[in-house]
Amino acid sequence: MQTIRRADERGHADHGWLDSHHTFSFADYYDPAHMGFRALRVINDDRVAPGQGFGTHGHRDMEIVSYVLEGALEHKDSIGTGSVIRPGDVQRMTAGTGVRHSEYNASKTEPVHFLQIWILPGKPGLAPGYEQKTFTAADKRGRLRLVASPDGRDGSVTVHADVTLHAGLLDAGESAELSLAPGRHAWIHVARGSVTAQGQRLDEGDGMALSEVSSIALAGIADAEVLVFDLA
Repeated sequence: MQTIRRADERGHADHGWLDSHHTFSFADYYDPAHMGFRALRVINDDRVAPGQGFGTHGHRDMEIVSYVLEGALEHKDSIGTGSVIRPGDVQRMTAGTGVRHSEYNASKTEPVHFLQIWILPGKPGLAPGYEQKTFTAADKRGRLRLVASPDGRDGSVTVHADVTLHAGLLDAGESAELSLAPGRHAWIHVARGSVTAQGQRLDEGDGMALSEVSSIALAGIADAEVLVFDLA
């Protein structure tokens, strides 16, 4: 079974300093048919103007993954973590019992484009935590590289949920495949460019939900960056 969620069907909010597209219900965008998929609760496709950002705010009981596509995102939080996230970096923040943080465009002249991803944790009340790792373009070229997993294997960041996340760069002529265990589900998100997934064309911002399949087949059409979530 497969269902496509087209980019132009997503929720949209333009705040001037922030242009955001919501794959699933978020903030003032509410769609009862799109409240998330399995443990995947939020995929926000955010563009933040130079020097602007999200002031200090709180989260609880959520695994939050930030994935920068262009520019640089500055992160600070109440557990003493501060960093700048750039393309290739994957940051995981465990909100757990409660954390406050801010996210700002680190540049005064260039926009930042990033994905904010929320995953429901396997259990509530975890200790707040943070992890960030870099995966180069070579790591992801022509393949699906594991970047997040429950056990941190293969150098991935650890998410406290039964979810794995793979990232790939696929240009024309490049393809990748991912096997799914019985009973698993998948969500594909095209961060940029174009691919075919299970024979269907997906363009930037498009998503696809998959259930009752044993493998995922992706083929690049043009300059694509794609994320694949393997979900219980």
